[in-house]
Amino acid sequence: MRIRFWGTRGSIPTSMNADHLREKIDAAVKAVITAGGDPEAAIDGLPFHMRGTYGGESSCVQIETGGDEYVVCDMGSGARRLALHALGKHGPGAPQVYNVFQSHVHWDHIMGFPFFVPAFIPGNVIRIHGCHDVLEMAYRRQQDNPSFPVPFDFLGATIEFVQLEPEQTYEIAGMTVTPFRQLHAGDSYGYRFEKDGKVAVYSTDSEHKLEDQEETDYFVRYFRDADAVVFDTMYSLADATSLKEDWGHSSNMVAVELCQMAQVKTLCMFHHEPVYSDAQIDQVLAETRRFEEISRGDGVPLTVIASYDGLEIDL
Repeated sequence: MRIRFWGTRGSIPTSMNADHLREKIDAAVKAVITAGGDPEAAIDGLPFHMRGTYGGESSCVQIETGGDEYVVCDMGSGARRLALHALGKHGPGAPQVYNVFQSHVHWDHIMGFPFFVPAFIPGNVIRIHGCHDVLEMAYRRQQDNPSFPVPFDFLGATIEFVQLEPEQTYEIAGMTVTPFRQLHAGDSYGYRFEKDGKVAVYSTDSEHKLEDQEETDYFVRYFRDADAVVFDTMYSLADATSLKEDWGHSSNMVAVELCQMAQVKTLCMFHHEPVYSDAQIDQVLAETRRFEEISRGDGVPLTVIASYDGLEIDL
């Protein structure tokens, strides 16, 4: 099983501005001058926020299992890049099946669909799975006049909307899929994907109140023994419990605690705050890894990574 990240920002896509780019260039040049010798080695030794970027596309994650059908979580702006990758791999004349699992229908999670080129090509099949009864309405409405120039009914692909029930397990695209309800405005749903002994969990746009033991046990059950959990870590713990309480997102510290309870192998921090620079996300990652280290006790170490646009994880 492989997880590919096409969009990892939350709430709204964001791009690197000129000041941030200048800071990266300035830091890299200074590092090369200081190191002397091989510039490539000097750049490779830089922290990630200086030599790379977390990207700015909103939520879109692909789950690969070796089957012929695509499995995609959410259609944020990152879906456009996924579409270009798929067309480059297969060509526009080779029909594909795309299974989309929708966490919820807030705009940052569906805004990439009007730019998802396979939807325009006859022969492709796109099955959009979700637990919301407004799923089709939301997809159609964003392409209604005057919001978008291409109406939904103009799309050439076969597009199906598949209603799922939370806590029920389904066989889809050669794997078992179980949706589970999450705390978010209008509800959101996480998904547990299983195949050949590997488990990936996609859990974004969810607020967690660890003082509620019943709720905590509910999420631990769906995270249990996962090889990787993609988790909404948009806020700091201070923000999540004060200023932004009940805003429907979670924190890096809560992510660690839940994953430790569930004996997860890898925590993928996701749905990054759009105002955070790459340097700030790097800092949050360092703090999260330190918290994991001091809180694990005698438990098995939890690997903590910060997802970025273009990251691939093999499980």
